[in-house]
Amino acid sequence: MGNFRNKMRRAGCQEVTVNAGKRSRSDPDNEPSHSNIKRPKRAEVNFLPNYPQGKDPSSLEQLRQTIVEEVKKTEKNLPLIRKMMETTFPLRRQTIVMSCPPVNELMDLWPALKIESESYAEFQRITNQNLPNTFYAELDHHLHRLMTLFRQKASKTGKTADALAEILKIHDEQERHDIHTNRTNILRALPVYLHEDVSGVFRTCTDESDEPELDGVAVALLTVISDHDTSPVHYQPVKISVVIEGDVVVSLPRFSDAFLVMFGLIYALHLSYPKALTNTFEFTQKILLGLESGKLSPRLQTLKNDLM
Repeated sequence: MGNFRNKMRRAGCQEVTVNAGKRSRSDPDNEPSHSNIKRPKRAEVNFLPNYPQGKDPSSLEQLRQTIVEEVKKTEKNLPLIRKMMETTFPLRRQTIVMSCPPVNELMDLWPALKIESESYAEFQRITNQNLPNTFYAELDHHLHRLMTLFRQKASKTGKTADALAEILKIHDEQERHDIHTNRTNILRALPVYLHEDVSGVFRTCTDESDEPELDGVAVALLTVISDHDTSPVHYQPVKISVVIEGDVVVSLPRFSDAFLVMFGLIYALHLSYPKALTNTFEFTQKILLGLESGKLSPRLQTLKNDLM
């Protein structure tokens, strides 16, 4: 493998070259070879692709500026944006993986990532998987079994059971046959079932008041409601905003769609999962999407066994 990687490095493969040239006798001031290794962590197939044949950074930069101008238009040419984003994908990955700029700078450079369809397309470029189709198909497939598991847990005693019982009580008052209602309930109940604290990631405010302080918030979903309803689940919010590094990136009408865009942007921007909801995001990645599914924590392996 060492010889193979040396040959790939000499051939100019970016995924190998990015970790080359570490500290040596000829370069003693460089960082150690074992520090800050840049490599795929969540089954990214196209982690750091090479530039397309006949393209270089300057030509791709011109395309990037064209994308910025196109996104500013009221009537956006989405097929054209998709094509240019596909072409500039290697330049974008170079910037994200190697430079690691703040998210607000990345969004200024690549504003098309704020478009819902483009965040899904970026996820597909990285993993070769259609995010909304796979996610919703698997989530809907497991809806009934997950709800059964949640009800069994809610029938017991304890803080987790009480929190689940409150969510399921609200669910019983809604239309059970509405697929969007069912998806919202599952995604709100799942982290509670996995004993995770959702208060830092799933936030709520009213449209009459100012939005809460978001400085220092790495990743969050901010649900804006029109009244002072204190229930843990809201089915008809004013909007749900995806917040990354304290900035609102995009706002959507449904919780499940906002959750999915947030998940896709975590991949697209090469971010870490929020520690408070690590199990929830790994459930999405490894069980629903089947990405690196062989490595599960004991809690997730138990849930997977129960689902099967």
